Amino acid sequence: MIHRANSVAGVLAILFVLFTSVHAADKIRVTITGPAAQFIPIPLAQKKGILQAEGLEAEIVQMRGAVPITALMNGDSDYHTILGAGVAAAMRGLPVRVITCFVPAPPIVLIARPEFKSVGDLRGQTIGADPFGGSVTSAAVRIILKHFGLDPEKDVKFAIRGDPPARLAMMQQRLTAATLASAPIDYQAMKMGFVVLARASDIFSYPDSGLVTSVRKIKEKPDEVKRVIKAGISATRYIRANREGTIQFLMERQKIDREMAAATYDGVAQAFNEDGSVPENGLRLVIDETKKAAKVNRDVSLSEVAGSNHP
Repeated sequence: MIHRANSVAGVLAILFVLFTSVHAADKIRVTITGPAAQFIPIPLAQKKGILQAEGLEAEIVQMRGAVPITALMNGDSDYHTILGAGVAAAMRGLPVRVITCFVPAPPIVLIARPEFKSVGDLRGQTIGADPFGGSVTSAAVRIILKHFGLDPEKDVKFAIRGDPPARLAMMQQRLTAATLASAPIDYQAMKMGFVVLARASDIFSYPDSGLVTSVRKIKEKPDEVKRVIKAGISATRYIRANREGTIQFLMERQKIDREMAAATYDGVAQAFNEDGSVPENGLRLVIDETKKAAKVNRDVSLSEVAGSNHP
């Protein structure tokens, strides 16, 4: 009787192992460039168990420059979170596509010394920014200036200097009149007496954060792609609806105090969409800006840089 019980227990143990192996989470690797708040959906989805609920386990790796796209191409990663990098790569003929968007408009603001009351007042002044660096911020400064009737190549000068804190210091020293920043730097700037002249999200759409993957991944593992997108959308909905939970996550992830985490949340929360859709007008703007930076003259279709695999 004892032997029979042991036999049954052994069979059950084997069945359990087989069952769990069949249903083990699919492992994916996602690359990000840093802890900036607009890129937190996938890390938050991992932390809050959202990915696990979709049968996914993510390894999140920080990579910069051209490395993330190279990693996609050689199979060392599965997804990247900066849409502009994916657009630029696809335009160069690489088989990658934008598959979803979490932040359709960049949470970037133009801040200035308090004597400047409007963007038009910056005519003839020096702005701390790199207008031709190929980044979202580079595009934002040009688009904002043009929106308010200024020619970025003629009506202002640019001082390309360091990180946001360094640019704030330049404003304090009256070496520059304005600069661009995102949360929580805008909050810090206002505490220092500077003013917000314009918010990029009020003026234009420019898909920033989302997911880029390889064409091979889309073809070979469409179900996985859909589940990753679904998890990202769930994370953006959590961010918009759960201020306290997201603030706690930001405190842990960015190693900042509650004041800075709350300022970051308040500066970016509403920038997240709730359905993962990629705005066509914004994607077209990304393409146009990328063409200028890369000196590309040919027409580029939306389908050349973006694919659809929504759940």
